[in-house]
Amino acid sequence: MKYPTLQEEKRLWKKGYKRVACLDEAGRGPLSGPVIAAAVIIKPCLKWKFKHLQIKDSKKLTPKRRKELYKILIKHPDLKWGIGRVSEKVIDKINILEATKLAMKRAVEKLSKKPNFLILDGKMKLDLPISQKSIIKADEKVFSCAVASILAKVTRDRMMERYHQKYPKYGFDRHKGYPTKLHRKMLKKYGPCKIHRKSFKPVKTCKPKKFLLN
Repeated sequence: MKYPTLQEEKRLWKKGYKRVACLDEAGRGPLSGPVIAAAVIIKPCLKWKFKHLQIKDSKKLTPKRRKELYKILIKHPDLKWGIGRVSEKVIDKINILEATKLAMKRAVEKLSKKPNFLILDGKMKLDLPISQKSIIKADEKVFSCAVASILAKVTRDRMMERYHQKYPKYGFDRHKGYPTKLHRKMLKKYGPCKIHRKSFKPVKTCKPKKFLLN
Protein backbone atom coordinates (compact mmCIF):
# COMPACT_ATOMS: atom_id res chain seq x y z
CA MET A 1 0.00 0.00 0.00
CA LYS A 2 1.28 3.45 -0.91
CA TYR A 3 1.41 6.05 1.83
CA PRO A 4 1.56 9.84 1.41
CA THR A 5 5.12 11.17 1.36
CA LEU A 6 6.99 14.36 2.19
CA GLN A 7 8.14 14.72 -1.43
CA GLU A 8 6.21 17.95 -2.08
CA GLU A 9 7.19 19.49 1.26
CA LYS A 10 10.89 18.62 0.80
CA ARG A 11 10.91 20.11 -2.69
CA LEU A 12 9.57 23.40 -1.30
CA TRP A 13 11.88 23.35 1.72
CA LYS A 14 14.86 23.12 -0.66
CA LYS A 15 13.54 26.19 -2.49
CA GLY A 16 13.53 28.16 0.74
CA TYR A 17 9.89 27.77 1.79
CA LYS A 18 10.38 26.71 5.39
CA ARG A 19 6.75 27.06 6.49
CA VAL A 20 4.70 25.00 4.07
CA ALA A 21 1.07 24.76 5.17
CA CYS A 22 -0.95 21.91 3.74
CA LEU A 23 -4.75 21.97 3.86
CA ASP A 24 -7.68 19.62 3.64
CA GLU A 25 -11.34 19.77 4.58
CA ALA A 26 -14.10 17.59 5.99
CA GLY A 27 -17.79 18.09 5.39
CA ARG A 28 -18.37 19.20 1.80
CA GLY A 29 -20.83 16.40 1.11
CA PRO A 30 -23.08 16.24 4.19
CA LEU A 31 -26.61 17.62 4.34
CA SER A 32 -26.06 19.14 7.76
CA GLY A 33 -23.46 20.74 9.99
CA PRO A 34 -20.41 22.87 9.27
CA VAL A 35 -17.52 22.40 6.87
CA ILE A 36 -14.18 22.12 8.67
CA ALA A 37 -10.70 22.75 7.30
CA ALA A 38 -7.31 22.04 8.84
CA ALA A 39 -3.97 23.64 8.01
CA VAL A 40 -0.79 21.78 8.96
CA ILE A 41 2.85 22.86 8.97
CA ILE A 42 5.52 20.19 9.41
CA LYS A 43 8.89 21.37 10.73
CA PRO A 44 11.50 20.83 7.97
CA CYS A 45 13.35 17.62 8.70
CA LEU A 46 15.86 15.34 7.04
CA LYS A 47 14.80 12.17 8.79
CA TRP A 48 11.38 10.56 8.43
CA LYS A 49 9.91 11.05 11.91
CA PHE A 50 6.36 9.91 11.19
CA LYS A 51 6.81 6.65 9.29
CA HIS A 52 5.82 4.46 12.23
CA LEU A 53 2.41 6.16 12.40
CA GLN A 54 1.44 4.94 8.90
CA ILE A 55 -0.49 8.13 8.13
CA LYS A 56 -3.10 7.87 5.37
CA ASP A 57 -5.99 9.90 4.04
CA SER A 58 -8.62 9.97 6.79
CA LYS A 59 -11.17 8.22 4.56
CA LYS A 60 -8.89 5.16 4.48
CA LEU A 61 -8.65 4.90 8.26
CA THR A 62 -11.11 3.45 10.75
CA PRO A 63 -12.78 5.90 13.15
CA LYS A 64 -10.79 4.35 16.00
CA ARG A 65 -7.46 4.80 14.23
CA ARG A 66 -8.31 8.37 13.24
CA LYS A 67 -8.93 9.24 16.87
CA GLU A 68 -5.70 7.56 17.96
CA LEU A 69 -3.67 9.48 15.39
CA TYR A 70 -5.44 12.74 16.20
CA LYS A 71 -4.33 12.53 19.84
CA ILE A 72 -0.73 11.95 18.75
CA LEU A 73 -0.63 14.56 16.00
CA ILE A 74 -2.08 17.53 17.88
CA LYS A 75 0.68 17.18 20.50
CA HIS A 76 3.57 16.42 18.15
CA PRO A 77 6.43 18.93 18.61
CA ASP A 78 7.26 19.03 14.90
CA LEU A 79 3.74 19.88 13.81
CA LYS A 80 1.76 23.13 13.93
CA TRP A 81 -1.91 23.22 13.02
CA GLY A 82 -4.98 25.41 12.78
CA ILE A 83 -8.69 24.66 12.35
CA GLY A 84 -11.22 26.74 10.38
CA ARG A 85 -14.98 26.34 10.61
CA VAL A 86 -17.85 27.65 8.50
CA SER A 87 -21.42 27.04 9.65
CA GLU A 88 -24.30 25.58 7.69
CA LYS A 89 -25.95 29.03 7.66
CA VAL A 90 -22.98 30.55 5.86
CA ILE A 91 -22.81 27.55 3.52
CA ASP A 92 -26.41 28.29 2.53
CA LYS A 93 -25.52 31.92 1.84
CA ILE A 94 -22.31 31.57 -0.17
CA ASN A 95 -22.39 27.92 -1.44
CA ILE A 96 -20.25 24.98 -0.34
CA LEU A 97 -17.22 25.73 -2.53
CA GLU A 98 -16.85 29.29 -1.25
CA ALA A 99 -17.52 28.07 2.30
CA THR A 100 -14.76 25.47 1.93
CA LYS A 101 -12.30 28.13 0.78
CA LEU A 102 -13.35 30.37 3.66
CA ALA A 103 -12.81 27.52 6.15
CA MET A 104 -9.34 26.95 4.68
CA LYS A 105 -8.53 30.63 4.91
CA ARG A 106 -9.60 30.66 8.56
CA ALA A 107 -7.48 27.59 9.25
CA VAL A 108 -4.42 29.34 7.82
CA GLU A 109 -5.15 32.40 9.95
CA LYS A 110 -5.28 30.19 13.07
CA LEU A 111 -1.68 29.02 12.58
CA SER A 112 0.75 30.42 15.14
CA LYS A 113 3.17 31.40 12.35
CA LYS A 114 2.27 32.70 8.91
CA PRO A 115 3.10 30.14 6.20
CA ASN A 116 5.03 31.15 3.08
CA PHE A 117 3.54 28.45 0.85
CA LEU A 118 0.22 26.57 0.73
CA ILE A 119 -0.64 23.17 -0.70
CA LEU A 120 -4.38 22.69 -1.14
CA ASP A 121 -6.27 19.46 -1.59
CA GLY A 122 -8.53 19.73 -4.62
CA LYS A 123 -8.66 22.34 -7.33
CA MET A 124 -9.00 25.80 -5.83
CA LYS A 125 -7.12 28.96 -4.93
CA LEU A 126 -7.41 30.94 -1.72
CA ASP A 127 -7.66 34.71 -1.65
CA LEU A 128 -4.44 35.08 0.34
CA PRO A 129 -1.14 36.78 -0.55
CA ILE A 130 0.73 33.49 -0.21
CA SER A 131 2.21 31.29 -2.95
CA GLN A 132 0.10 28.17 -3.34
CA LYS A 133 -0.44 24.99 -5.29
CA SER A 134 -3.53 22.82 -5.71
CA ILE A 135 -3.16 19.05 -6.01
CA ILE A 136 -6.00 16.68 -6.84
CA LYS A 137 -6.25 13.99 -4.13
CA ALA A 138 -3.44 15.63 -2.18
CA ASP A 139 -4.71 13.86 0.94
CA GLU A 140 -3.62 10.58 -0.69
CA LYS A 141 -0.25 11.88 -1.93
CA VAL A 142 1.04 14.65 0.35
CA PHE A 143 1.88 13.72 3.91
CA SER A 144 0.89 17.03 5.53
CA CYS A 145 -2.42 17.07 3.64
CA ALA A 146 -3.16 13.57 4.93
CA VAL A 147 -2.48 14.83 8.47
CA ALA A 148 -4.80 17.79 7.82
CA SER A 149 -7.51 15.41 6.60
CA ILE A 150 -7.34 13.50 9.90
CA LEU A 151 -7.49 16.63 12.04
CA ALA A 152 -10.40 18.06 10.05
CA LYS A 153 -12.35 14.80 10.03
CA VAL A 154 -12.01 14.07 13.75
CA THR A 155 -12.85 17.68 14.64
CA ARG A 156 -16.01 17.59 12.55
CA ASP A 157 -17.08 14.13 13.72
CA ARG A 158 -16.86 15.29 17.32
CA MET A 159 -19.04 18.29 16.52
CA MET A 160 -21.65 16.08 14.89
CA GLU A 161 -21.63 13.74 17.89
CA ARG A 162 -22.39 16.75 20.10
CA TYR A 163 -25.19 17.79 17.76
CA HIS A 164 -26.62 14.28 18.17
CA GLN A 165 -27.24 15.08 21.83
CA LYS A 166 -29.44 18.00 20.79
CA TYR A 167 -31.10 16.37 17.77
CA PRO A 168 -31.08 12.62 18.56
CA LYS A 169 -33.81 11.69 16.07
CA TYR A 170 -31.51 12.02 13.03
CA GLY A 171 -28.65 9.73 14.06
CA PHE A 172 -25.90 12.30 13.55
CA ASP A 173 -23.60 10.18 15.74
CA ARG A 174 -23.79 7.44 13.11
CA HIS A 175 -23.70 9.20 9.74
CA LYS A 176 -22.22 12.59 10.76
CA GLY A 177 -24.69 14.39 8.51
CA TYR A 178 -23.84 12.57 5.27
CA PRO A 179 -26.76 11.61 3.00
CA THR A 180 -27.03 7.97 4.05
CA LYS A 181 -30.20 5.95 3.70
CA LEU A 182 -30.89 6.40 7.43
CA HIS A 183 -30.35 10.15 7.31
CA ARG A 184 -32.63 10.60 4.30
CA LYS A 185 -35.29 8.50 5.99
CA MET A 186 -35.16 10.56 9.20
CA LEU A 187 -35.07 13.80 7.24
CA LYS A 188 -38.19 12.78 5.36
CA LYS A 189 -39.92 11.69 8.56
CA TYR A 190 -39.07 14.65 10.80
CA GLY A 191 -38.14 17.42 8.38
CA PRO A 192 -34.96 19.51 8.65
CA CYS A 193 -33.60 20.78 11.96
CA LYS A 194 -31.61 23.92 12.66
CA ILE A 195 -28.27 22.54 11.47
CA HIS A 196 -29.48 21.18 8.12
CA ARG A 197 -28.20 22.91 4.99
CA LYS A 198 -31.36 24.39 3.55
CA SER A 199 -29.74 25.05 0.14
CA PHE A 200 -28.97 21.36 -0.45
CA LYS A 201 -31.53 19.65 -2.68
CA PRO A 202 -32.59 16.74 -0.41
CA VAL A 203 -33.24 19.22 2.40
CA LYS A 204 -35.06 21.71 0.16
CA THR A 205 -37.72 19.16 -0.70
CA CYS A 206 -38.48 18.30 2.93
CA LYS A 207 -41.14 20.24 4.77
CA PRO A 208 -39.91 21.62 8.13
CA LYS A 209 -41.67 20.52 11.30
CA LYS A 210 -42.27 23.44 13.64
CA PHE A 211 -41.17 21.56 16.72
CA LEU A 212 -37.75 20.79 15.18
CA LEU A 213 -36.76 24.22 13.91
CA ASN A 214 -34.98 25.30 17.12
